[in-house]
Amino acid sequence: LRYLREALPRLRKTDSTLAQEVELVRAYLDVHGVRMGARLRYEIALPEALAAAPVPPMLLLTLVENALKHGLQPLPEGGSIHVGARSDGTTLTLSVDDTGRGMGESLGHGTGLTNIRARLRALYGARAALTLHLNEPRGVRAAVMLPDDRLAARVAGGAA
Repeated sequence: LRYLREALPRLRKTDSTLAQEVELVRAYLDVHGVRMGARLRYEIALPEALAAAPVPPMLLLTLVENALKHGLQPLPEGGSIHVGARSDGTTLTLSVDDTGRGMGESLGHGTGLTNIRARLRALYGARAALTLHLNEPRGVRAAVMLPDDRLAARVAGGAA
C-alpha cells in the first residue's frame, strides 16, 4: 500500500527530490522483500546533504527494478541491492549495485534503460550519462551522473 501511495502521484510529476525517490525505492523493495523473503537483501545509503537534490522522477526506481528483475530474481539464492548517492560538487551520482547474475548479451539495451538514456538526453543533453559496469565478484553496477547545480543555485540565490 505504501508503494502505491508513493508511486501513483509520481506518474504525472515532472520533478522530484532524491529523498522522495529513495522513499519510493524503499517501498518498492519492501514489497518485493515480502515476496522474495531472505532472497532479497538491500541497503540504501542517502547522505542527508543530498536529500533535497532535484532528480527526475522514477529514474532511480527504474534502475532498482532492472537490478531486481534481471539480476536477482532469476537466481535461486537471490542477492543484494545497494542504492547510493554522492556528489563531488558538480556531479550527482546515483548508483544501484546488485549481486545478481551479471551482464547478459542484451544488458543495457532494454526498454527501461533506453528510456532513461532518452530522458537524460532530453533533460540534460551531454551533461548527464548512464553507465553500466560489472560489479565484482558478480552483478551489475548502474550509475547515473547528473549535473549537480545546487551549489550554483545557492550562489545565485545568495547574490540576489
